[in-house]
Amino acid sequence: MPYPRLSSPYQLRHKTVRNRITFGAHTANMAQDGLPGPQFGAYLLERALGGAGMIVCEPVPVHRTGVLTRGNFRHEDDSVIPAFRRIVEPVQDAGAVILQQLYHVGAHGDSDLSFAPHWSPSGQPSYHDSDGSHAMTEAEIEDIIAAFIAAARRCQQAGFDGVEIWAAYHSLLDQFWTPWSNRRDDQWGGSLENRTRLSMRILEGIRRACGEDFIVGLSVSQSHSTEVLNSPEALCDIVARHDATGHLDYVTCGAGGYLDFEHLMPTFVLGEKPTVSTTALLKSTLTHAKVQAEAGIRTPENAESVLSAGEADMVSIVRGQIADPHLARKALDGHAQDIRGCISCNQMCWGRRSRDYWISCLINPSAGREYLWGGDRFTQADTPHHVLVVGAGPAGLEAARVAAERGHRVEIHEAAPLIGGQFRLAGQQPRRAQILDLLDWYERQFTRLGVTLHLNSYLEAEEIRTIAADRVVLATGSLPDEDATQRWLPDLGPLPGRERGHVFAPEEVMRREARLGSRVLVLDEGGNMRGLGTAWHLAEEGHEVTLITPGPMVGAELARTSADIPIRARLARLGVLMLTEHGLTRWHDQGARLKNLLTGVEFEQPADDLVIATTNRAFDPISGEIADLSPVILGDAQAPRQAPYAFYEGRACGLAL
Repeated sequence: MPYPRLSSPYQLRHKTVRNRITFGAHTANMAQDGLPGPQFGAYLLERALGGAGMIVCEPVPVHRTGVLTRGNFRHEDDSVIPAFRRIVEPVQDAGAVILQQLYHVGAHGDSDLSFAPHWSPSGQPSYHDSDGSHAMTEAEIEDIIAAFIAAARRCQQAGFDGVEIWAAYHSLLDQFWTPWSNRRDDQWGGSLENRTRLSMRILEGIRRACGEDFIVGLSVSQSHSTEVLNSPEALCDIVARHDATGHLDYVTCGAGGYLDFEHLMPTFVLGEKPTVSTTALLKSTLTHAKVQAEAGIRTPENAESVLSAGEADMVSIVRGQIADPHLARKALDGHAQDIRGCISCNQMCWGRRSRDYWISCLINPSAGREYLWGGDRFTQADTPHHVLVVGAGPAGLEAARVAAERGHRVEIHEAAPLIGGQFRLAGQQPRRAQILDLLDWYERQFTRLGVTLHLNSYLEAEEIRTIAADRVVLATGSLPDEDATQRWLPDLGPLPGRERGHVFAPEEVMRREARLGSRVLVLDEGGNMRGLGTAWHLAEEGHEVTLITPGPMVGAELARTSADIPIRARLARLGVLMLTEHGLTRWHDQGARLKNLLTGVEFEQPADDLVIATTNRAFDPISGEIADLSPVILGDAQAPRQAPYAFYEGRACGLAL
């Protein structure tokens, strides 16, 4: 076997799990009126069909004070039982063990959604919003214990194989465990025995209520960012108390939490496998429960290395299986080279969830649309066509791949010497080489599918007519705005002084077409990686960089992904001067004239060169000349946007041809 440890089955109570790959709990936010429906069912089933050994279903709040998202499932309501049964049975029939996570967020609730006070051990502030919390009475603690047990019984009645008790990320149970947040002087606070009384009562109550043939797991997390949270050693002592009961079957360890959010779902900025030092410590401490590592485990290679080193018994790969729902099957069948690797961007998974939408994936737009599109299991076209795709950026690549998967004969022409367009340039920014891996994957898929790739091939309208394809797809992308107009200075129009030169787009910088002086000014209007990644690249090369943005914070667009915090820290350590709520009113020989958008005050900022990351313009030089061919126009050629929408349109086009 290519991954002998990853492929080995193991026993959890009454269930044999077929391999060590878990599709771990996460909020997909797909509930419809608080119930799971076809969208969520198809989302989970696709990962079961894809070979995952165990699936832990999205958490259900156990109590009215624990509601956190618009898409949460109904709490304390038996109507979820038949709805979940319709989802659980197909997953089990596909060979996966399925559990549900049970949670209460404690102090860190969302009043906009719960319209209830946040319950906590000692009334500490919320780190989710600006609210405070309610210090629970002993009667309310008993209510929560009963609510967890009742929720577990509903799960059993719905057919789940078990439950996972959520105590990670400084949630309610973790708040009771942590002396900083548990300042009680009654039987629920003080000593370790008292601080774990709540979770121990819940564990023992679930075991009594649900019996021996029912898996019970525990979700915890580590944090190295602040001393007020439990150390790995303290966490091991806590989990060991639960393990000693014999009721606990496994513990899964993630990273970060509400106090260090950027580590919770680590993006490309951070390292991989962040929890293995703690899971290794747990393995050396526990005598009964198995140990699972999660967070930042992207690939089968990551996973196998964790198991081989004895750092865990199981691995949870969530974003990797969102990006490719058939990751487990491909890896264990010897086709790991066909896995579409997660690029750790968080844009459409956590990024959409943070805005309270249902989640998807930048590179796999079928995520969340399985009930409409299926996963990467394509229906063959009734009539195969000759399809011509012009442009090998994200939209063109995905349209070509999906059309070929459906049996069409596809050729794709790219004017540049390499595929990827602007996406490839993004992959050349610091720590973003996962994008380049994805482009390599497309080339492998083209070889497998027989797609003909033409590089250095710029097509004119007459050349397109000569090819005489049955379907023409135009994915010619976008170009930087030569006028360097700024959205937040609409009266200014084209940037005065741009004709003096030394003004470049990020694309020119990343293609190394710009010879830059020592002092570089970067204007970032988007608040995303196009500007920030270029500034980071320049600072690492030794330039003295000043980054200005009209937004109230650097990296505002990245806040939804949690990548903004570590990137700002990295820029600061590199000495980048960051100015928020500023615009640029003139470029001249000595530098730029900047304007404080709050006060209107203008001042001079010395610089040798200017990099302008403003909104691009669509590049579509052909469609008007071949309108009679009814070409399909995709991606930035329609309107410049971020990469997810190009991949989405490419997938939709390939499915429709």
